[in-house]
Amino acid sequence: MLPIFDPELIRRYDRNGPRYTSYPTAPQFHAGFDTQAYRTAALLSNSSAVPLSIYVHVPFCANPCFYCGCNRVITRNRDQAARYVKALSAEIGMHGRLFHHHRPVEQLHFGGGTPTFLTLDQITEIMRRLRTDFMLIDTPEREYGMEIDPRTVDRETIEGLAQLGFNRISLGVQDFDPHVQEAVNRIQSIEQTREVVEHARRSGIQQIGFDLIYGLPRQTPERFGNTVREVIDIRPTRIAVYGYAHLPEVFKAQRQIRRSELPTSAERLALLRLTVDQLTQAGYVYIGMDHFALPDDKLVHALAAGTLHRNFQGYSSHAQCDLIGMGVSAIGNVGDTYSQNLKDLGAYYTAVEHRQFAICKGLKLNADDRVRRDVIQQLMCNGRVEYSRIQANHCIDFPAYFASELTNLAPMQTDGLLRATDDSIEVSDKGRLLVRNIAMAFDAYMRPRPAGYSAAI
Repeated sequence: MLPIFDPELIRRYDRNGPRYTSYPTAPQFHAGFDTQAYRTAALLSNSSAVPLSIYVHVPFCANPCFYCGCNRVITRNRDQAARYVKALSAEIGMHGRLFHHHRPVEQLHFGGGTPTFLTLDQITEIMRRLRTDFMLIDTPEREYGMEIDPRTVDRETIEGLAQLGFNRISLGVQDFDPHVQEAVNRIQSIEQTREVVEHARRSGIQQIGFDLIYGLPRQTPERFGNTVREVIDIRPTRIAVYGYAHLPEVFKAQRQIRRSELPTSAERLALLRLTVDQLTQAGYVYIGMDHFALPDDKLVHALAAGTLHRNFQGYSSHAQCDLIGMGVSAIGNVGDTYSQNLKDLGAYYTAVEHRQFAICKGLKLNADDRVRRDVIQQLMCNGRVEYSRIQANHCIDFPAYFASELTNLAPMQTDGLLRATDDSIEVSDKGRLLVRNIAMAFDAYMRPRPAGYSAAI
């Protein structure tokens, strides 16, 4: 199923909107959801005994990448890591007391920031604490990953991660072109990246992901095409290609980027088109939105089986896990709730060092949220919504419940983005790149449309 690239349709439908790593999305989280609400949700989740997923956020970076919109702390003072590891250890213990130890952790992800800002000994300490308080598993089904800055690791570090149980790494690449790297303050050679991949494969880590960004300053189709060819030659198992969102009023570092050096809308479309064409021609399967994977990857199997899931790390093959977020700004999803930790590092330390959860806001889904989340998940992951399934799961009459939404989808059907029948909605190949727009029709919080989201393309 290859997406059909229609420039005119993309231009017409390219509007700002959520990426739907959750529904409702993070702007709907509120301070009324507090620590007690989280405790209640966590304890209730033990009755379902579904597996667990753990996300650990490490905020530190030695240097700022100007495009970055992540929650991070720029510092070269490595002593800061020691206090953070101690705080994380205390937080892990607090969460561990809420969840039954027999629930296996199928998914574990360290994100940032730069998780490899920590030393291997410090990562080992965190893993030791996780193994004490949770049931980490060693079976091939696990997906234990870490985001890697290739400039910060050596062979010993990669070998150590493999010995700790990590079987997946994700490398930030963005663009190999030196002109682009200079403009975004991230100088990273192809050789550095290749060396990390070779160390990983020799250490037994075969699942390797690359992150690319199109729409960065000084990018041209020719230069970015060279980057994509280099990536294809390295052959990572997964590739995520994100569109750069220039929001300097929100992210200070982006003020270092000259707007005059950014690609035009037409050039962005050209960058996206060549990326989709090159990757699919090289044998990568288009998963959805911005994700591609090799045919034998778990995401491809989940896509074929209709079990693909979407969460705060993007697409996942682990649909039924409760997600526990740990570290500053980390987001969790336990049962029918979302929760987010404090974004300020000092406030996070104050809470955790006083043996208090660092949760500052969240949300408990109501019945309408649950129905719409189900619909949006089906659209984003499977490209199809069967009315009978939604009706059985939520005891509603789909056409009556979503009468206005179905009416609003009519122009999209006319434009060939989808096919709506008496019993289903199916995203067409022409609509796959615009699936966010289709999902927005079912988002109750987009009326009126809030600001602060990135463009769909």
